[in-house]
Amino acid sequence: MSMRPQVSVKYGEKEENLSFIQQMGISYVSLGLDLEQVQIETIKSEQQRLLRYGLRVSDAYCMKLQKNRAIILGKEERKGYIELFQKMIQVFGCLEIPFTSIAWQPNGVLRSARTVGQYTRGGISAIADQKEIEARPILEDHIYTEEDMWNSFSYFIEKILPECEKYNVKLALHPNDPPLPDMEGVHSLIYNSACFDRAFSIAGNSPFLGMKLCVGCWLEGGDRFGDLFEDIEHFNSDGRILCVHFRNVSSTLPYFEETLAEDGYANMYEIMKALVKSNCDAVISIDHAFRGNESLGGRTVNMAYPTGYLKGLLHAAESELNIT
Repeated sequence: MSMRPQVSVKYGEKEENLSFIQQMGISYVSLGLDLEQVQIETIKSEQQRLLRYGLRVSDAYCMKLQKNRAIILGKEERKGYIELFQKMIQVFGCLEIPFTSIAWQPNGVLRSARTVGQYTRGGISAIADQKEIEARPILEDHIYTEEDMWNSFSYFIEKILPECEKYNVKLALHPNDPPLPDMEGVHSLIYNSACFDRAFSIAGNSPFLGMKLCVGCWLEGGDRFGDLFEDIEHFNSDGRILCVHFRNVSSTLPYFEETLAEDGYANMYEIMKALVKSNCDAVISIDHAFRGNESLGGRTVNMAYPTGYLKGLLHAAESELNIT
């Protein structure tokens, strides 16, 4: 395949879940870790356990470092967290884990509701209302400006990139979600495709800073984010796309519901063909899905249908374009 379907798992994922993932025909997983689990022997043991189910770790991350408020907001305690991030890069390098993720979102992915929507087929999904999000109060004691965000990002890159180059571990930068210029008193770093070019320039166009091409974020922003098809060609031409998040939404901002791939406004098959045609070799996954019913297997089972749909689109695109 031109791209490699993957799913996310947490450290210590249940054996029956791993077996189910294997039966889905998935060979790659993104491994989520708690801070205390970022140890060579701990992760090596988990890699060996995953391999018993034919699963290889395509990337790994620690949420406490990936979206660390102290690092992103440039607080005094960021030095200690950056040192922990540097240690994580060293650990991943020793274990030949090729990349980890960062997202300049100190307050995470912002949504207005997680409920049944008009386009969610009775499932509980994430819904965003721009008016509601923009009306939220400032969370910190002052506003963090665009300059603040780029300064903190530049500082982080200066400290982390040498470790990435030394240990052969790349960073995959995710856009802000939703892609609004500022939210809750914090300016966004990546809210359109031009912001990615600025980030890569700050990193001296080092190949060790790549991106998570979140189709969902592009679709949420629409033309204000960028031309998705042109951006696929632009960013894949020099290997920037390390991971693809493959998700559809009901419409562009100011309001959207996260939907199944076939229910949103975008033609996901045309997007898949564009990725395949560009010879993108990234891992690809469904980053969000409807909330799973725990009695039926929860998130792992709930991801099965959209992941299968993704695989079907990928196989069809490769067949149409004669790519093996």
